[in-house]
Amino acid sequence: MFRRVLVCSAVAAAMLTLSPAPSSGASKEILELQRDVATLQDMVKAMQRSQDERFAALQVLVQQSLNAANDASKSAAVIQSGFQQNMRELETKVVTPVVGLGARMDQVSTDLRTVSQAVSDLTGLISKLQSQLTDLNNSVKVIQQPPAAPPPSTAGTGMPGTTPGAAPEIPPISSQALYDNATRDRMGGKLDLALQEYADYLKWYGNTGLAPNAQYYIASIHSSLGDYDNAVREYDIVLEKYGDNSTKAPDAMYGKGQALIKMGRRTDGGREFQELIKKFPKNDLSPKACDQLKGMGLSCGPRAAVPPKRKKS
Repeated sequence: MFRRVLVCSAVAAAMLTLSPAPSSGASKEILELQRDVATLQDMVKAMQRSQDERFAALQVLVQQSLNAANDASKSAAVIQSGFQQNMRELETKVVTPVVGLGARMDQVSTDLRTVSQAVSDLTGLISKLQSQLTDLNNSVKVIQQPPAAPPPSTAGTGMPGTTPGAAPEIPPISSQALYDNATRDRMGGKLDLALQEYADYLKWYGNTGLAPNAQYYIASIHSSLGDYDNAVREYDIVLEKYGDNSTKAPDAMYGKGQALIKMGRRTDGGREFQELIKKFPKNDLSPKACDQLKGMGLSCGPRAAVPPKRKKS
């Protein structure tokens, strides 16, 4: 726009300069036109100065903005560098010790599992030693037993048919061999024979460490044969004689609960599962008992964490 005004004023000035000398009548109009052109030129100059001043101010503002942006970029770089340094220090002070602690906890957990396995192995070894001591004790009794006296004469006694006192019955097989035979027959499906062998084991070696196992397997065999009445009775014997046995008592309670449910006694079976969870909350059968209760629409309540599964004898 300013250029257009300048061009117009220049053209007007040239026309005035090149035009012939005005007459006396037109001189007044020419002078007025010259004054208007001069005024217009002054206005153009003023507008040009104002534009130059504004442009200069705009340049100053732009330069200030650039400087502020550079300062902000430098500040952001400083903040980012400080943040990264703090993160490195935090990783050094916190993350590394936590990782080390996690590794130590894993090692402690492994050591505890090793100790638990060692204790289990030691328990089995003690049971075998107890069985061997029982066998040795029976052998000593046989050696120390005096020969049987000849039958006394019944003449003049007035008691015909009197027999001498019967000698104590001696086990014909060692405790470990008898238990192993019963277990092998049970695993092989010879359940009737296994029942008799477990019963013989309890008869001769009822005070050994494997007696709870023998009693439990008698109940378990009855249950597998569908004889739930006898199964419940035999499970009760396990709980009466060996209720403090942390290995077979929970098994007996769970087996009894299942047998009761199969007999149609759901309330009694649920009560047995609840008792199992209450008495042995950390046993690996507690979650199964809880699932049974949930399937019956009952609540099993809070339970402890399940430990690793144990080996069954």
